[in-house]
Amino acid sequence: MAKEGVEKAEETEQMIEKEAGKEPAEGGGGDGSHRLGDAQEMRAVVLAGFGGLNKLRLSRKAMPEPQDGELKIRVKACGLNFIDLMVRQGNIDNPPKTPLVPGFECSGIVEALGDSVKGYEIGDRVMAFVNYNAWAEVVCTPVEFVYKIPDDMSFSEAAAFPMNFVTAYVMLFEVANLREGMSVLVHSAGGGVGQAVAQLCSTVPNVTVFGTASTFKHEAIKDSVTHLFDRNADYVQEVKRISAEGVDIVLDCLCGDNTGKGLSLLKPLGTYILYGSSNMVTGETKSFFSFAKSWWQVEKVNPIKLYEENKVIAGFSLLNLLFKQGRAGLIRGVVEKLIGLYNQKKIKPVVDSLWALEEVKEAMQRIHDRGNIGKLILDVEKTPTPLMANDSTETSEAGEEEEDHEGDSENKERMPFIQ
Repeated sequence: MAKEGVEKAEETEQMIEKEAGKEPAEGGGGDGSHRLGDAQEMRAVVLAGFGGLNKLRLSRKAMPEPQDGELKIRVKACGLNFIDLMVRQGNIDNPPKTPLVPGFECSGIVEALGDSVKGYEIGDRVMAFVNYNAWAEVVCTPVEFVYKIPDDMSFSEAAAFPMNFVTAYVMLFEVANLREGMSVLVHSAGGGVGQAVAQLCSTVPNVTVFGTASTFKHEAIKDSVTHLFDRNADYVQEVKRISAEGVDIVLDCLCGDNTGKGLSLLKPLGTYILYGSSNMVTGETKSFFSFAKSWWQVEKVNPIKLYEENKVIAGFSLLNLLFKQGRAGLIRGVVEKLIGLYNQKKIKPVVDSLWALEEVKEAMQRIHDRGNIGKLILDVEKTPTPLMANDSTETSEAGEEEEDHEGDSENKERMPFIQ
C-alpha cells in the first residue's frame, strides 16, 4: 500500500506535468493516460503471444500500485534492447507466459513509495531495472533496482544507461579485469553495448579496441575504436595481421561460429565472454533452423585445452544476475561508479533514435535490421507520426484487435526522431 495520500499524489501529478512542460490537467489528460480523477489506467505495449511484430499492441491496462519495498515510477523513457526482440520471438530459455508487457529498463519520476522504502522521495528523477513491464506509462519495481540520476542527464540518456553500461562495465572490469595496455575485441561495436565498451575502454590508458560492425556504420563510429572491421569480413586474420598474438579480451554477443574464432584469438591468460546470441535471430519469427545452425557452429569447449592454453571462457547475463541470482548490491556499486564517470564527462550514452509507444514495431524492426548506432529509446511522451499511428492500433487489455499481415510494415517509411 502506498504511503502518499490523495493530496500528495495530486501534487506529484502536477509536478510531472510541469516537468513535461504542460499545465496541470483537470480530469482526463491529453497525453494518452487517464488522470487520477478517472479510472486507474495507463497505456502499455502488450505482447499478445510469441512471434512476429503483429503480436505487439498498444493497450490500456490497470495502473500498478507499489507493494512493500517498491517504488512507483511515472515513466518518461524506456530502453529497447536486442533481448526484447528475442523475448518477442520466444527465443529465450523458459519464456514467461503471454500476454505480457516487455521491457527491462526505464527512466522517469518517482510518483509513490511503498511501505519500508527509504532513501527516495516523491519527485526524484530515477532510472530503473524492471523484470518485464517497462514499456508502460507507469511501472513499479523494488527499490534495490532503482537509481537516482544526475541533474544534467536527460530521461532518454538515463533509459539508455543501465543495461548497456552495466553490462559493459561488469564484463570488462569484474570478469575480464581490464588493465592498462590490454586489448579488446568487441562485436557489434556500433550497438549500445559496443559503444559503452568503447567508451569505458577509453578510461584505461593504452587499451587497444578492435571492433566489428556493418560497413555503413563505420564512418559514424570509427573514432570510438582503434581498429574497425566489417562484420562479414575475416576479422580473425585482420586482427592477427595487426596483433599476431591476438587479444586479451573477446566480448561476443553473436555466438555460433564466432565462439571458436574468439577463442582462437585469445592470448595466454585471455578471457572470452559470451553475453548474447544474436546469430540465432534471422527472420521475424523464431527459426528452429537458425537456432540449430548457431548451436551446431559453437565450438565444443575442451577444459583440458583451456588448461593447456591458459585461456578463460565465461558467460554474462545481467538480467539473471539481477533477478535470479540476487546480486543487486553488486550492481548498485557498479552504477555508482558509472555515474561518477558520467559526472566526470568520461562516458555518455549514445542514443540512436526516439520512438513513440505507438511506433514500437518500427523501432524493433530497426534493431532487427541492425540499423541502429547506439540505443533506441521509447519516448512515452513522443507524438507518433500519422503513418505509424495508423499502424499501431490501440486496443483493450485483452488485445482483441485484428492482426496485421506479417509483411505490411515493409512498405512503410520509418520516420523516427533521430538524435
